[in-house]
Amino acid sequence: MAGRNVRRRRTLFPQTQSNPMKENGMNTLKDLYLDQIQDLYSATRQSRDIVIELEKAATNEELKEALHKGHNGISAGMDVMAGIARKHDVSPDGEHCKGMEGLVAEARAHVLEEEFGDSDVKDAMIITQYQRMAHYAIAGYGCVKAFAERLGLDEDVQLLDRHLSNTYDGDEKLTDLAKGGINKAAAA
Repeated sequence: MAGRNVRRRRTLFPQTQSNPMKENGMNTLKDLYLDQIQDLYSATRQSRDIVIELEKAATNEELKEALHKGHNGISAGMDVMAGIARKHDVSPDGEHCKGMEGLVAEARAHVLEEEFGDSDVKDAMIITQYQRMAHYAIAGYGCVKAFAERLGLDEDVQLLDRHLSNTYDGDEKLTDLAKGGINKAAAA
C-alpha cells in the first residue's frame, strides 16, 4: 500500500460532541442531509461578512439597500441552518464550506482589491459576485430541501422552502437592478 494516497475522512460532528455515526461515516440520506446543513451554515457565515463589505463598496443607493437586505437574509439563513442542525442534535459548526470560501475570495479579489475607474462598473461587478454566492446557496438549499422532503421532515421543508424562496427573491432583485440601469450605466 506504499505510495497510495490515503484520504482522511471528515466527521459530521466536532470531536467534543458525541457522534453516533462517527465510526460508520456517512451512510444514510439523513447523514448526508445533516452534513449539507452544516456546510450551508458555514457558507452563510462566510458570505455574511463579505456582503457587508460589498454594501460599503457599492455606490448605487438601490444596490446598497438590496445588499443590506441580502445581509439580513443571509443572517436569517444562518439562524435557520443552526436551528435545524441543533434540532437534529448536530452542531452547526461541523463543516467548513470550501466552495463558499472560494467565492468569498473571488468577491474580495474582484471587488475590494480591484481598482475601478468607474463606480457603475464596480457596482456591476458587485452584483456579479453577489449573485455567484447566491446561486451557490440556492443550489445548496434546493438539495437539502429535497433531502428533507424525502426524509419526511415537514417542518424542516417549510423552513428551507421559505429561505430558498427569499434567496431567489434577493437574486431577482439584483438582476432587476443590473438590467434596470446599472449595466447600462456601466456600458456608457
